[in-house]
Amino acid sequence: MLLAGCDRWIEGEREMGGEAVKSVGELQKIIDITRIAVERCDPPLLWAVDVAKCLHETGLEIPSLELGQTLVECVCGKCANPALLWSYLDQSMATHLVSSFHVLGLLTSRVVPNRLQYPEMYMMYIELTGTYAFSLGSTKSMQSCGRVIAAVDESLQLSLSSGIQVLKLGTSVVHFLFSLVWMLVDATSEDWGLPPSRFDKQSKVAGGASYGLQSQATQETPSEVEMELEGKQHEEREQMRRNNSLGAIELVAKILENKKTAALLRLSKKHLLDQWNVFAQRLQLLETLTHDASSTAPKVALEALRRLAGSMQRGLHQIWTPKQLPAVRILVETSSCTWSFGNSSGVGRAAGWLPFDILMEDAMDIRRVLSTSIVETLAETVKSLQAIQDASWHDTFLALFLSALRLVQREREPVEGPKPHIECRLCILLSVVPLAAAAVIEEEEKSLACRLPGQENSCVGTADEKEWASGIRRAALISSLQILGQFEGLLSPPQYAAVAAQQAAVAAGAFVAGVSGGNGNCEGMSTGDANAGNTAGGNLWHLLVEACIARGLIDTSAYFWPGYTGSSGSSMPHSVSSQSSPWSAFMDGAPLTGPLKNSLMATPAGSLAELEKVFQTAINGQEDERAAAASILCGASLLRGWNVQEHVVHLVVRLLCPPAPPDSKGYSHLMSYAPMLLAPLNGLISMDAVHILSLYGMFPELAAALMPICEVFGSISPAAPLTTSTGEDVSVLWLFSLAFLLLIRLWNFHRPPVEHLLLGMGAPLGSDRCPEYLLLRRNVQSTSSMGSPLDKISKDDQMSLKKVQSVGSSLPQGTKTSAQASCPSSAQPMTLDSFPKLKAWYLQHQACIASPLSGLVRGDPLHQVTDRLLTMMMRKMGKGGSVPTTPASVSSAGGDDAGGRPLLPAWDLLEAVPFVVDAVLTACGQGKLSPRDLITGLRDLLDLLPASLATIVSYFAAEVTRGLWKPASMNGTDWPNPAANLLTLEAEVRDMLAATGVNFPSTGSAYGNAPVTLPLPLAAFVSLTITYKGEKLSDTVLGVCGPALESAAGSSPWPSMPIVGALWAQKMRKWHDFIVFSSSQTIFKQDKNAVIQLLRSCFSVTLGSTSTSLSKLTTHGGVGALLGHGICSHAASAGRHPVAPGILYLRIYPALHDVMFVCEEILTLVVKAARDLASLGAEAEIVGASVKHGSRLRSVQPSLATTIARLTEAATLGASLLCVSGGKPLVQLLYSETLPTWFLSGGRTNEKPFFSKRGRCGLLDGFALARFALLSGAFVWGVSQSKEGQCGGAYSSFNGSRRYALHIHMEFLAGVLDGDIALGCEQATWKAYVVAFIGLVVSCAPSWILDVNVNTLRRLAIGLRMWHEYDLAVALLENGDPATINSAAEFILGC
Repeated sequence: MLLAGCDRWIEGEREMGGEAVKSVGELQKIIDITRIAVERCDPPLLWAVDVAKCLHETGLEIPSLELGQTLVECVCGKCANPALLWSYLDQSMATHLVSSFHVLGLLTSRVVPNRLQYPEMYMMYIELTGTYAFSLGSTKSMQSCGRVIAAVDESLQLSLSSGIQVLKLGTSVVHFLFSLVWMLVDATSEDWGLPPSRFDKQSKVAGGASYGLQSQATQETPSEVEMELEGKQHEEREQMRRNNSLGAIELVAKILENKKTAALLRLSKKHLLDQWNVFAQRLQLLETLTHDASSTAPKVALEALRRLAGSMQRGLHQIWTPKQLPAVRILVETSSCTWSFGNSSGVGRAAGWLPFDILMEDAMDIRRVLSTSIVETLAETVKSLQAIQDASWHDTFLALFLSALRLVQREREPVEGPKPHIECRLCILLSVVPLAAAAVIEEEEKSLACRLPGQENSCVGTADEKEWASGIRRAALISSLQILGQFEGLLSPPQYAAVAAQQAAVAAGAFVAGVSGGNGNCEGMSTGDANAGNTAGGNLWHLLVEACIARGLIDTSAYFWPGYTGSSGSSMPHSVSSQSSPWSAFMDGAPLTGPLKNSLMATPAGSLAELEKVFQTAINGQEDERAAAASILCGASLLRGWNVQEHVVHLVVRLLCPPAPPDSKGYSHLMSYAPMLLAPLNGLISMDAVHILSLYGMFPELAAALMPICEVFGSISPAAPLTTSTGEDVSVLWLFSLAFLLLIRLWNFHRPPVEHLLLGMGAPLGSDRCPEYLLLRRNVQSTSSMGSPLDKISKDDQMSLKKVQSVGSSLPQGTKTSAQASCPSSAQPMTLDSFPKLKAWYLQHQACIASPLSGLVRGDPLHQVTDRLLTMMMRKMGKGGSVPTTPASVSSAGGDDAGGRPLLPAWDLLEAVPFVVDAVLTACGQGKLSPRDLITGLRDLLDLLPASLATIVSYFAAEVTRGLWKPASMNGTDWPNPAANLLTLEAEVRDMLAATGVNFPSTGSAYGNAPVTLPLPLAAFVSLTITYKGEKLSDTVLGVCGPALESAAGSSPWPSMPIVGALWAQKMRKWHDFIVFSSSQTIFKQDKNAVIQLLRSCFSVTLGSTSTSLSKLTTHGGVGALLGHGICSHAASAGRHPVAPGILYLRIYPALHDVMFVCEEILTLVVKAARDLASLGAEAEIVGASVKHGSRLRSVQPSLATTIARLTEAATLGASLLCVSGGKPLVQLLYSETLPTWFLSGGRTNEKPFFSKRGRCGLLDGFALARFALLSGAFVWGVSQSKEGQCGGAYSSFNGSRRYALHIHMEFLAGVLDGDIALGCEQATWKAYVVAFIGLVVSCAPSWILDVNVNTLRRLAIGLRMWHEYDLAVALLENGDPATINSAAEFILGC
């Protein structure tokens, strides 16, 4: 029979019945026409005309599903003239009588599994597929498209093999192409000697279910077929099989080289990652097989695989270059270049990394508690900048280290006062930066661990895969550290770290020289020894290397780097080996006596084992050693233990929540830990200690640990002080006060009512921090915590910890590890309802802020406590009758001590404090109480309960903003007089701001001869604070009172803050410069124009540009001009250095009531910078053209690289300032409102742009805005797909803010591209922005696209295609989530 396969298929259709019987007649006609044509050997075109006429007469659809099925059965059946039938099939596909997708899907499942039996058919299949595999989109227009998809799915089992229901054309084509290339590779692998893969077996099973070659193969085995052939014919078939195997590889390469099919395969690679990994492994095995002499692979197989590898690298590596906007391509490519490190101060191209400097410097504001760990923020910034800059990891890590070194060396006066907080700056350099680098490296190594073994060595991997496989991040860190020693100007250690630097250098020298007895840390070396070993060259480089070694980032081979140890280790002092470390004595079991305790407090721990033991001693040791151990842990180990600091901060917080015995209820067990708890609370008085905890994001955990302490000890009567076994008394009120004052410093308790009202949407989440917010953050962190930092330690440290546990003489039986010693309820959610006393005080605190005091009822317990406190205060004043009181009746809660002070629990006293302060301030305002007696009485109240300072501060701050009090005359009689230095201080403020570029009118002449005044509450407030000069509690007082005093004075009319500053300057003369700096910040709080001037100054000095000079554009600026230069760059001269504008802005923006206006102003400055650059180039062109020898004068025109570097610098600066100013809310505003408004309004700025004839201004505007928008989003959202890294499972958005902002912004872009929105800006600007922004997102932050709606992505792609940006449109759709696979595929197919 000529068409035996078709006849059998027709019989099968008849047996099925139903709808199949109706089309049997029509199919029979087509078969008859084909049979007659084969008998007559009709040409394909004539056959196609007859078939088309038949289809038209029978009413069948063209392209015809039935015709395709019929022809496939015909060519796969036994036929006298198969070549002619294949030509008919080719003609039908060429004339669109059948669907190419349908026919190829059916043929693939029938021909490929039977390629060895029928090599001629396989050869024709390869040729046919190589012609029509690139035109699969025509099926979309078929009415029976769904049936085609179902038929291909059933034939190849696409849904079964992928686990995804294939219902749409685009998805089906993607899965088909992937199945096709996999089957072709598997077929070649099997032909060359590899066993069939699971996918190949599935295809054979699928093929056996239909009428075709598989059924025929069961009837006629390969051996029977071969026996019919003889000699030469057999050899020809063998050669055909070998050629077919190579042809299959060439077909796969051809598919990968085609733009459309390569894009479709990229979609499958992205969304079928597991299957692609197996496919890549199969390719690697195939490559290995070609080197095996026993394989049947032809000699040219290796060359074919190399061509395939090249095709894969070109086809699967996404490349986008703008077509219609070549200038945008130049801009994007030029902006992503590495930079030279010849200028360590951050000038020029190095200024592209200034976000590192700004982020670190912003974290140094010790008055603010950071809402998140700076380690996490810095790690995300590192990844974002590396991706956006397209820089090497070597350059990225080197930039990170240089920024941290500049932070340490940067001028700290007058920003931080006479007590610079160098501990926090060194914490950033030696602990935070190595931890951030470790997080970045760990992400890569986790990704490598998730890969299949050996895959990275294959020649068929993509370029991106090979880069990942090389593990370059750790190597880049090592190389960047190694050359860091060349930056000698930044490595000089501050005096605070000089001894530690010498110790590190000496330890390295001892290691290299092989000195016996050296412990690597040289903890026992004294300052004299360090100075004696000065030739060892100890500097910050040595400390940083030691910090990296301690965290396992590098090993001790770093000691052998050229120049690291100087000449040799012979310069090490002889006493190093003989003088033992106090920690060694402690680890050997020495008791914590006075001398050893003092030495341990002054010497930081050098290992986790030492920390573990001292922590266990504080929790489970003998009672007389607990407090000493806690003090040691909060001493030098917290402030200077840079190698283990991330562990110390966790242990310090755990000290405040000791474990409860099994039979205890609530938090009553804290009573027995009172002496131990007092030690860490005393250690945390330091502002540096609290800020170091906040740098690690520990403030929610710290707050959760302090709340139970306050609840318990605030409810205990001080009548009977707690007594330890050693006979030492612990003051309950003092312990409570320390914990309470530390707790309230963690949220903005001092904000007056006006600031609460103005916060609204104008401040980031947490700006109005409260106890509920702290507990919420703590609960979230506890839920998402991956374990203790002690769980992520090196093997050596784990062995050391085991040794500690084996020391039975130093710790009691049953000692737990630090991870086990945490509070049992640490994993349980905590709410404010768990602390009723604290909640009652907080509600009263909120009520006092919201409205004047009321509700005091005569005779109730609260009134009695108020009277007793007033009586105590009046007794010291000698004004017993001046303030009306009721007869004092002793409360049942307790009596008075010998000094007449009430012995009441702290919570009872705190509840009465607002009414007490209100009573004495009212009496003072009415003249019944002198200001001196008022301050004396308040000091007596603070002496009784230091925690009342919080309530006093809150009351004064709230009353200042209400404006209900008469002014107090600061005449020097009743209140202190600031006249002696007020005018001088205001002049210094004005001069300092003028040097920064901010001008404001002088108000000194307004004083005249009249005495200056302050609101009465503010006068009392400042008078109270200046009485604390030089006392032990000064850090706590400054931490509580400082922000509140600045806020209250800033909310009052000018010159309230200069008056307050003048009074403080009279008392603290060494703080004069710091006071001037602090006083200047009030200007910005009251005048938005001053903020705008300051922002303009930041841009001007960073870019080195002015309105009158063109030469300064490329000769000045950078990070040093923005944030100040290092100590080494200062010239020794008399007088005060001007404050850098960037430093001033970073200190004033937290005080702004509403920062939303900053967004528009920064955008305006970025555009202005772009237009200045465009105008500069245009002016240079005009000058050059107007002179005969213009070619020489054109050299004044900046090069394109210089222009783009400056433009990128402006966008980076703007994004950095925007993100530190308002975080996510401000960036969300930029995307959803500011940028759309700018485009709709025509892109107006205050200055008219200078347009060049080439439209340079529009292009630079668009690119600058795109870069600015991308950087702003990257700094707050990151560019990573998930915090869990590459092995983190299913995708989860970085946060909801990104999804919302991107949705709004992308919808706006799509609406304009659809023609629904009319713009007012230049078309060149708009096109440059859209192409550059989407191109940067695709290249640098593809994970953002996952947050954009599928329909929005498709509309954007259509708009880009209208601009002939087809590659960019495809790249945009490729990076969508799995739901976009169909839309992306149909777009690629042109459907």
